[in-house]
Amino acid sequence: MQEPKVNVAILSDTEVEFILYGEYRYKSSDVLFSGNAKAKFVDNKIQLFINNEIYDPVNEILLSPSGSSSDTFLLKNVTIGLQFHWEQKQNQRFTGSLKIITENNKLTVINVVPVEQYLTSVISSEMSATSSVELLKAHAIISRSWLLAQMEKRKSIDKTQNKYVSEIRTEDELIRWYDREDHILYDVCADDHCQRYQGITKIHAHNAEEAVTETTGLTLMYNNQICDARFSKSCGGITETFENVWEEIKHPYLQTFADYKFDPDGYSTNLVNENDAIKWIRNSPPAFCNTTDEKILDQVLNNYDRKTKDFYRWKVEYTQEEIANLINEKTGFDFGNIIDLIPVQRGYSGRLIKLQIVGSKKTLTVGKELEIRKILSTSHLYSSAFIIEKENIKYNIPQKFILIGAGWGHGVGLCQIGAAVMGEIGYHFDEILLHYFRGAEIKKIY
Repeated sequence: MQEPKVNVAILSDTEVEFILYGEYRYKSSDVLFSGNAKAKFVDNKIQLFINNEIYDPVNEILLSPSGSSSDTFLLKNVTIGLQFHWEQKQNQRFTGSLKIITENNKLTVINVVPVEQYLTSVISSEMSATSSVELLKAHAIISRSWLLAQMEKRKSIDKTQNKYVSEIRTEDELIRWYDREDHILYDVCADDHCQRYQGITKIHAHNAEEAVTETTGLTLMYNNQICDARFSKSCGGITETFENVWEEIKHPYLQTFADYKFDPDGYSTNLVNENDAIKWIRNSPPAFCNTTDEKILDQVLNNYDRKTKDFYRWKVEYTQEEIANLINEKTGFDFGNIIDLIPVQRGYSGRLIKLQIVGSKKTLTVGKELEIRKILSTSHLYSSAFIIEKENIKYNIPQKFILIGAGWGHGVGLCQIGAAVMGEIGYHFDEILLHYFRGAEIKKIY
């Protein structure tokens, strides 16, 4: 197998501006382009403007570098942290080719780049330059594995022409998960929905480059298949299984276990039972990701992440008016007053897979974990591993809801903060990987 190229969607808008630094070829033309450029969505096609020249509308545009390693392009106003509490816009710079397609009545800008170049940026974006080399090597391997698995999944969907289904809706239930439903025309996106990728906008830390170079082609495998290697910020002390977060597929290497050297005394580590979940979430059991060490947290949390101070255990409070308005707005239904939030099904980590929302006008069961997080927050709750308290109940209507939670993210696969702790206390990259992906092997495939 040779190193493949990946198609990464960077932004989507009706008009995009960019600057070509170096010389780029459009189509098979011998003319090389550079400088300021713009593309507009016009009558379901793409109209290109470069240096005051206007080109005929087309269905797709590919601008390829002339061959110099110094050729780069800058995209203006790229949104990062989409719909998260740190959402902001950046100008971002990239190597490789610039591709523009039409999608959902907008333009989608795609960077076509070799996998290892992509990974160097991902590791620099997801991790800090202060990270231990062992953590960076581990993350390079899971990021490579996840990417290659997604590329294979896209090919499989294209080949069978099956529509990817990620929603089950009835009158009483809305069960939705978020994975490949938006990514049919490219391999991955560049934001937290996939992996953070910011091109060469950030200076690549030398140890990130070293980690990618020293692990080139190394991939997590299970039964000779590339592992769909997932990761999140903090599992909250217990990891979750794949099928409880995404489609009903069991991956033996994405299972549940306590994120520590041993199971903590006095606790169940299977939190499907409500009382066990309550005990676990109300307390702070030992775990690799249970840390307040600023040196370690700086390895994983970028400046906009650091707005989050509490992630191993956290609390959110809503008044009746706040939670009713939030749920009505997010679901599009009029629930009236919110009478109760009832856990229906929990995963092994205590994450809610199904939650029943009981209103004075409507009752609905929602899931899976990210849908619950979206409905109960203006952006996303840190996780769906939470318990519910109600206060000041008047005429059967609580005037306050308190959500007490654990962890940050879906909790499947590698726990980034836990892995950072492991790297800091002396674990090697292979030990970190085989802690989180049990039964998997590390193999070089190119």
